[in-house]
Amino acid sequence: MKFLSRKEELILLTIWKLKNNAYGVTIREQIADSTGKYWSIGAVYDVLDRLVSKGYLYAESSGKSKRFYFLTKKGHNLLLEIKSLEESMWADLPSPLLKKS
Repeated sequence: MKFLSRKEELILLTIWKLKNNAYGVTIREQIADSTGKYWSIGAVYDVLDRLVSKGYLYAESSGKSKRFYFLTKKGHNLLLEIKSLEESMWADLPSPLLKKS
């Protein structure tokens, strides 16, 4: 199984969520809304380029100079593997003991 950085995983999940409307600005806005953190557009495109080169995404240009991003089968399968791994790691963990403040 391949591993992703958290940023790569978030961007792949965001593109999956946005379906046919995943381009730089909408990806950045969705991630900012989800995480409550500011992401520069350059940081988003850096990760997008890396994911395309790894074969997890492909890009299509529209007539308006927008590049739309889509998951490849490889990217989709990797997300499903990551989800399965995380579920198995979280399974059967005891509840954390909370200290009283």
